[in-house]
Formats: sequence, structure tokens, C-alpha cells
Amino acid sequence: MKKEDCIFCKLANGDIPTNTIYEDSDFRVFLDSSPATKGHCLIVPKEHFDNLEELSDDVASKVFPLARKMMKLLKEKLGWDGFNVVQNNGELAGQTVFHFHTHLIPRYEGDGASIAMSHTSPGEGELEKVLEQILS
Repeated sequence: MKKEDCIFCKLANGDIPTNTIYEDSDFRVFLDSSPATKGHCLIVPKEHFDNLEELSDDVASKVFPLARKMMKLLKEKLGWDGFNVVQNNGELAGQTVFHFHTHLIPRYEGDGASIAMSHTSPGEGELEKVLEQILS
């Protein structure tokens, strides 16, 4: 189902033109209009889901096979050196459009792009406490 006021619903369903590199009955893959690198594109389902948590199992099962297919195409055509697959959920995680989508970001030597994440060093017993919390 489309959401009338959703820009990504309009993009995915062809109501607004995109630089489409792939389309099927479930998805449209198009170049990001504000790319991090050359070839940065988005996998956007035609049906509206706010985020991964709301995504149907049927659509979810198709995202990574499609990402792999697009990754191969972009490797063949653009010759990237590395590749990021990014999917943000919630404003705090960097989601700015609340329609599930996946970023495919080809990486090139010296491209200056960053998928920054700072890692922590949990104290003794912290991981075990988290595991217990998750499993209880």
C-alpha cells in the first residue's frame, strides 16, 4: 500500500522521475540525488513501510538478494574497491525519510566518504549482563 504523503512512495512508484537502474514489481533502485560516492543508490520498496521493524517478511526476504545483484552490476560498470550496504532505522540512527530503504554505496580508494562508528570497550562482565538481559 502506498502512503499518499510519502515522497519515497512517489519515487518508487514512478510518480516522480528518478535515475532508475533497476525496477521490478516490488522495488525500484535509483541513484541517490545526494550521493556519498559515484553510484550511490537506494533500494526502495514500492509498498510503504516506515522502517525495518514494519517491513513484511516477504519484502524483507528480497532485499539482500537484490542488493547483491545491484552490487555485482555496480562492480561491473563502475569498478568499485569496496562496498557499504546501509539501512537506518529511526531518527537517532540517521533515518531522514520514514519509508524503508537501503543505501548501496560503492567505495573507491580516496573517496573521502565515511560510515563512521565509534566502538566501545565494555568492562568486565558487561557483555554477559547484556546477554542475560536479551535472553531473559
